[in-house]
Amino acid sequence: MTRKPPSQLTHDATPTHKFPLPFSPPLPLSLSLGSLSLPTVMNRRKWSTVSFRFANWVISAGQLGPNSLCNQVTQLSHISRTYSYLVSKLHPCGLYNAHNKLFFSSRPHSMVMELLSSKDWSKDIEMELEKCNPRLTHEDAIYVLKKLDRNPQKALDFFNWVSGRNTFHPSSLLYSLLLRILASKEFMKQFWIVIKAMKEKGFYIDKETYLTIRGWCLKNEGMDKDAVAFTHFYNRMIQENPMNDVVKNVVEVMISGSDFDVGVESKLMELKIPMCDNFVLRTLKELRSHPLRALEFFRWVSKSSDYEHTSVTHCGLARVLAQRESIKEFWSVVKDMRNKGLEMDVDTYIKISRNLQNDNMVKDAVELYEFMMDGPYELTDSNCILLLRRISVDPDLDLVFRVVKKYEAAGHTLSKPFYDVIHRSLTTLGRFDEAEKIMQTMTNTAGCEPDNITYSQLVFGLCKANKLEEACKLVDDMETNGCVPDVKTWTILIKGHCASSEVEKAVLCFAKMMGKNVDVDGELLEVLINGFLAQKKLNGAYTLLVEMVNKARVKPWQATYKLLIEKLLANGQLEEALNLLRMMKKHNYPPFPDPFVQYISKYGTVEDAKEFLSESSVKNQASNTAYLHIFRALFKEGRHSEAKDLLYMSPARIRNHKEVGYLFGSTKRAGAGAKTPA
Repeated sequence: MTRKPPSQLTHDATPTHKFPLPFSPPLPLSLSLGSLSLPTVMNRRKWSTVSFRFANWVISAGQLGPNSLCNQVTQLSHISRTYSYLVSKLHPCGLYNAHNKLFFSSRPHSMVMELLSSKDWSKDIEMELEKCNPRLTHEDAIYVLKKLDRNPQKALDFFNWVSGRNTFHPSSLLYSLLLRILASKEFMKQFWIVIKAMKEKGFYIDKETYLTIRGWCLKNEGMDKDAVAFTHFYNRMIQENPMNDVVKNVVEVMISGSDFDVGVESKLMELKIPMCDNFVLRTLKELRSHPLRALEFFRWVSKSSDYEHTSVTHCGLARVLAQRESIKEFWSVVKDMRNKGLEMDVDTYIKISRNLQNDNMVKDAVELYEFMMDGPYELTDSNCILLLRRISVDPDLDLVFRVVKKYEAAGHTLSKPFYDVIHRSLTTLGRFDEAEKIMQTMTNTAGCEPDNITYSQLVFGLCKANKLEEACKLVDDMETNGCVPDVKTWTILIKGHCASSEVEKAVLCFAKMMGKNVDVDGELLEVLINGFLAQKKLNGAYTLLVEMVNKARVKPWQATYKLLIEKLLANGQLEEALNLLRMMKKHNYPPFPDPFVQYISKYGTVEDAKEFLSESSVKNQASNTAYLHIFRALFKEGRHSEAKDLLYMSPARIRNHKEVGYLFGSTKRAGAGAKTPA
């Protein structure tokens, strides 16, 4: 089996390798060719029906948009493209696409996954794999490990098997992925074995992997001792790695001048760099703050030595270039990879896509998704849904439909999470007629009834469009439609009223919700408190919080307590603020001393200071630090007599404390107007 020519995997090409075709020669209901399982004619017809239903929805939705000529032209242009795309799936020339399906089903990673997905690892599995003799690339191995990330033992068995083959050479990226999979209580023994083997072979753990494993994997599972040991190992590995100094020297040379000229090249040659994937990857990572210099180094490496870049180093460069200032170079490198027959691995895609989305480069994230879907590695549903959710934050329907189109073209049928995201985008944009149609399509085509998520999105859109009465009616009608509104739906409705300065109506909605025995949570209380404060109803906000805590047993968010305490103190209401401090303590939140210290040092009495110290104490005993904090603040405001009175009324351990004695002694020596020690 030969590799698919790069020309058939262009960025703009319509993917044809992952979905069954609507028309092909008559086949029996089930026909298997090796590892290829061809879909039945019935399934193909079902897919065609679903696609046309979606096309019809898009067409009808476009007729209901805003009346602006510009919008209508844009919508019709998009509808035309989408409709033409879906119709093209039914053209007889689609017969040829069956060959692409055969090609990709026969790729090594597909063959391996077919074997591993149905059986536990065993000698028999190894024998079957050896018979198949798959020529796995680095990207194939990454793909298989990602698929096995919830089965650490099988992932480890596969890694050991593939690493033992003469034709395969593992990389630091592959080791790092395996470590993330193994970082759990059950597999810590294997985790440490892999780390030691990694170090012996000269590989290293990059900082991103180290932080992920230490924070998300070890500390979150309460494995503090392993987290500390891992930190020591990582620091020692960095210090002892002989490559470390060479990488630093190369980076210094690369960023030293304003231009990459002959002088820079000669300095690099003098360093006598030991070229290998590992070294190139480390250098590229260290140059991530200088992406264009990283590109120059990458090009210099291939030009100045016999070293030939691999898919591993190309992916390393792509990760560095995937930022706003070098996005043009990023796309040039990525497309050049495919022209050379190299592919981006799935782990690299996930990291780059996440970074693009975080940097608000959503269009590039969509183009990268399309690019990957045209390649040999199938992305998961979650990859697509996460991207769609990011688009729906600030909806661009063209981007939404591009992603959906690519997903459908891979032979997938839209499930409820996909309809939810499309629905959310439409409601956020205020296109409620189209949103209603997508709800109908979701019910009639996918067989999914609207739930609280669906209705909540519609409530949010109506509130955003200031259609509050319609939003209230929708919530009332939900029960009639068999869906009882939950606290999240009520929260969105109440927040919408507060945002429109309709706090009294928000309270009525809240009372109505309470009458239906829906439990209040911290988020809803935060929404109401903010609504009251926006209307300068501080006492109402305070009373509401106290009532909810005492009578409804609600636990407010820590941020809600802090905000209200600051507002009360700014209004001179110390007693109410101290009451909230007591409530915070009962809810096991840490003390919040700063605003109290600032207020008492300026306006409070010695009795106020004593009461605050008592309420902020642990086991009715304020800490030495708390006393020092108050003393320093009083001195800073020039209230020396109050500070002395408080000292006189303090416990003996405070009066005899060395630092307290130094503070008062230095103040006495310096005189009343002198600056006290910080």
